[in-house]
Amino acid sequence: MRLLVTGGRTGYLGQHVVTAAAGHDVVGVGSVDADLRNRAAVDALVAQHRPDAVVHTAYLQSDWSVTATGAAHVATAAARHGARLVLVSSDVVFSGADGLYAESAPPDPVTSYGAAKAAAETCALAVCPDVVVARTSLILGDGTSQHERLVHALLEGSDGALFEDERRCPVHVTDLAQALVELAGSELQGVLHVAGADAMSRFELGRLIARRDGLDPSSLRSTSRVAARVAGPIDVRLDSTKASQVLRTRLRGAGEFL
Repeated sequence: MRLLVTGGRTGYLGQHVVTAAAGHDVVGVGSVDADLRNRAAVDALVAQHRPDAVVHTAYLQSDWSVTATGAAHVATAAARHGARLVLVSSDVVFSGADGLYAESAPPDPVTSYGAAKAAAETCALAVCPDVVVARTSLILGDGTSQHERLVHALLEGSDGALFEDERRCPVHVTDLAQALVELAGSELQGVLHVAGADAMSRFELGRLIARRDGLDPSSLRSTSRVAARVAGPIDVRLDSTKASQVLRTRLRGAGEFL
């Protein structure tokens, strides 16, 4: 399988996908190869490499033109050149009002980033005939993720606290990368939730990271989104039951991998 991975040069998840695809003909690309905001450049990139599948991991949280419009350009190019698309999306497409979310739940984002991801999903599902949208949650596990680095910084004295009221389903980056490669070679289409087995708060997650790394979790402080006045979903638990049934890759919970 010839696989094109956006974000595969420098992206956290993208680099892990490239590693997980060892044994396949894999090409990792980044912004130096094509500006996702440039439709013609993205089309030319896909035309050059002629992949069987594209795994789209690249995004820029604060930039709609990259996260939403860029994903639309990738989806259009994949469709034009007959490539399968695996679009990585996020649990932030949901508001958190319903708590537990199956694949059939309609997106109702409450942040601009969530709206951009929801727009990316809508476009990909509309224009690409062979697409799977892989929604996931907090990605970590190898010690270098932003979540793990934040916990270390807080334990070293940086100002800040972790939300105790926000529930998510953290996933190990290696598990997720392997699942995405598996999806690229499968015939599954539509939306699939690919998150970890355990729901927990960022504060609980931080304490697990600290213990794994031999640090004192009692030094971590907690807060709430309301108290911190930070907009975002509170209780977003992705139901990944279907993924556990259709994938060979096992998606461990943070309670296990940490």
